[in-house]
This record gives sequence, C-alpha cells and structure tokens, in this order.
Amino acid sequence: MTDPANDRPTLVIKVGGNDLDDATFVAELARVVAAIRPLPVLVHGGGKEIGILQETLGSTPRFVGGLRYTDATALTAAEMVLCGSVSTRLVAALIAAGADALGISGVDRGLIRVVKQEHPAGDLGRVGRPTAVRSEVLRDLLDQGVIPVIAPIALGPDGPYNVNADEAAGAVAAALGVSEAVFVTNVPGVLVKGDVMRRLTRSEIERLIADGTISGGMIPKVRAALTALDAGVHAARITNLEGLLNQGTTIITERVPHE
Repeated sequence: MTDPANDRPTLVIKVGGNDLDDATFVAELARVVAAIRPLPVLVHGGGKEIGILQETLGSTPRFVGGLRYTDATALTAAEMVLCGSVSTRLVAALIAAGADALGISGVDRGLIRVVKQEHPAGDLGRVGRPTAVRSEVLRDLLDQGVIPVIAPIALGPDGPYNVNADEAAGAVAAALGVSEAVFVTNVPGVLVKGDVMRRLTRSEIERLIADGTISGGMIPKVRAALTALDAGVHAARITNLEGLLNQGTTIITERVPHE
C-alpha cells in the first residue's frame, strides 16, 4: 500500500455507520487505528442514525436502488450526523487512544468534488459521485501526524451533496495511490462453505452472488469493495476489526499470472 507521491504506505479504512453507535466498538476501533504506522485515513458512514434524525425532522427515509434518496431534509440529517455526531465521536475516541485526529468533510477545503449521481433506478436527489479529491490536503495532515477522519459530505457545483461512504473511500484511496482499501465489517471476510476466502476476483464475486453463495448482508459489502476497484484501487479487503491489519478477503479485478 504505497503512496507514490511520498513513497510511504498509507491505509484507507472505511467503517460503516451501523457499528458506530456501539461505544465498545468505537473505542476498540480507535485503539487499533491509533496504533497503525504509517498513519491511516479513516472514512466513515452514518447508517441508521441518519434515518432516525431524518424522521425526527419530519421526513421519511426512502431508498432508490439501495441508495438513500437525499432531499433537503435528508441532506440536513446527513450533514448533522456525519459531520457532527459521528465525526466528533470518532475523533474523541482517537484522541483518547493517544492519536492526533481531525474531523473533516469532503466540503472542507473542497476535499472531495462531486457531480450529481445518476442511477438507472431513478433520481437520487442530492447524492454525488466523486470526480476529484485534493489528496495533498490529506498528505499534509498525515505529514503533521494527524489522522484525517472523513465524513462523506462533498462539494458539488451548486453546494453540498451526500456521498455513499464506500464510494468516498474508494475515491480517496485512488487519489492517494494506495494499493488497497479496507472495509471494516462485523464479519471476518467472505465465507464460502464456512471458510474465509483469502482472495477473490471480480468475476468470482459475481458468480458467487449468482449461485447464492454470497447472499444477504454480504452482497452490499462485496459491492462496496467492487466500487473501490471501479475508483481505481488495485485491491479491496473485507474484514472485521480483529483482522483489520492483514486478514480477511482481498478482492481484486483479476488473478495475477503466478496465481
């Protein structure tokens, strides 16, 4: 995992929002992330907390093709949760674990630029697709010994947009030139007949989905990994917190010749 700009490895870690309301999980995540050297970049989601706040604000969450439809109220809820409560919770935990950390959204300093996301299933509202990342902003923070904690609210031509956290992580990883993005979940990897697969290709993933081996909640996890590959990352790994550093299932576009 090497950043060619400064010839040092940088790990991009994406953690889903559904785990981030568990204080024990957040504390352990912070402990593990704070100990990683060189320092990583952390991208997070907001999960069910966004939907809860959206309902409190008088709006009903709805989804198009599995993605959250983002109207004005949903965007406000996403901004408050992602840039506010979740970001603050993660930064506080990292500092308590001995790290230096800074919460930053894709809007701050124009870190992540987007255009409106088009989807064949219908209009998504203010959902953005990343088109550019100011990687130098993140490199500067890392050089100062600061872990960037990125909330996936990004800047479009007409203001803020909500961004799928998996897509944001893939775009950040591609911009930094890392060879791998890690998606932290509640499972140790992709299971086939009870065993964690060490490595899978894109075509193997599609076959395992088609035959029902990969099903239920694992489907969006592997789709997230494929999203990172689409962004230009060479490999994406699915693992749990315990296996964050070197375990889990690595998904690649195709097998290298010697394999």
